[in-house]
Amino acid sequence: MRLIDRDGPVLYGGRSAGRGGREFRMYKFRSMVTNADKIGGADTADDDPRLTRTGRFLRRYKLDKLPQLFNVLRGVMRLVGPRPEVPGKVAAYTPEEREILRVRPGITDWSSLRFHNEGEILAGHADPEQAYNELIRPEKMRLGLEYARRATMRDDLEILARTFIVPLRK
Repeated sequence: MRLIDRDGPVLYGGRSAGRGGREFRMYKFRSMVTNADKIGGADTADDDPRLTRTGRFLRRYKLDKLPQLFNVLRGVMRLVGPRPEVPGKVAAYTPEEREILRVRPGITDWSSLRFHNEGEILAGHADPEQAYNELIRPEKMRLGLEYARRATMRDDLEILARTFIVPLRK
């Protein structure tokens, strides 16, 4: 079993919508086959055949997000804040959901903790995007709005502390 998949670049830079809806390139360690975004949708189940072996490992321990620290240094993301979405999903936000765009997106947030097993939740569904919209999106939006409306430093510290614990529990 190979630990490293060598069929493409190490980093993936996908388009995301940040504060004010402005697009930026969000970096991650690549966890899927090359051109995966052209083969399937944005929502990925644990059983998605586009995932590489290395990608499964990186996602399991949330290591795929480490390059987003570069986005934090650039000022387009924060450590804590609502997770950014792809522009197509943001275009479908309701006026209320657009309030989330008032704050810079983050590497982690309450929904990252609540849905740390998102891929597992979506596994086995014929249409992962539909499953995401039904099983995850409503609560993710609620948590994102709550954060945008009342985030505190205490919340940020609690989210960061819990984020470091999640991969250790696996």
